Amino acid sequence: MLGTLCTLITALTCVSGVTVVTQKPIVVTVRKGETATLDCNLGTVDNRDGRWYKQVPGGVPQYVLRWYHTGWTSVEYGSGFSSPKFTSNHQSKSHYCLIINNVDSVVYYCKKHDGNEKFVVFGQGTKLFVTDSTLPPPVLTIYPPSSDELKSNKVTLVCLASQMAMGYADVSWTAGGNPVTGGIATSGPVPQADKTFQLSSCLTVDTSEWNQDKVFSCKVTAGSKFAEKGIKKSECSTE
Repeated sequence: MLGTLCTLITALTCVSGVTVVTQKPIVVTVRKGETATLDCNLGTVDNRDGRWYKQVPGGVPQYVLRWYHTGWTSVEYGSGFSSPKFTSNHQSKSHYCLIINNVDSVVYYCKKHDGNEKFVVFGQGTKLFVTDSTLPPPVLTIYPPSSDELKSNKVTLVCLASQMAMGYADVSWTAGGNPVTGGIATSGPVPQADKTFQLSSCLTVDTSEWNQDKVFSCKVTAGSKFAEKGIKKSECSTE
């Protein structure tokens, strides 16, 4: 399984010289109990099947199924996967769909073999979010720069999101009401003992910008729920 994970990481970061596999859309949001359809385009193909893998937060990819549009009378499933929860169809020889019933919040990757099994090419992945009105929003805590950092040219703000009900979330920052596009590093979500998830996002800005007393806000969206919290210098302890 570790070998599969390493192959996935390599394929996602270096696809030079091989066909690029495209998954659309990157994010799919459905209600609990609904059916989701994920699209995959294998690019330039020559008698290749479409294969799908499922990855839960903190886990390794699991082989779900594969399907070939010519000559196959049924879908071939991986261990532990079957119909009617999972099935597949095709729009063309290079366009395959994964159809999922009773969805859960995970990431699905589409894969093809390029050439004579020499190159394994994965798509960028599709994040599947399941919305549930009963799920609580994330709980946010923002930590200000340390006193030692304030003596340097750069400071870092840390946004901690906890009590997340699902393992995938989008994080965004604003400074003085304007979107921030650089200086952001986000990790997680990480599974917790109570079956919730936690992530952290760091925003690094110039100390001079922090000293302007702007409001820096962190927003975390998980499915249909979100939380947003702001911080500014004048509201922080000087100790």
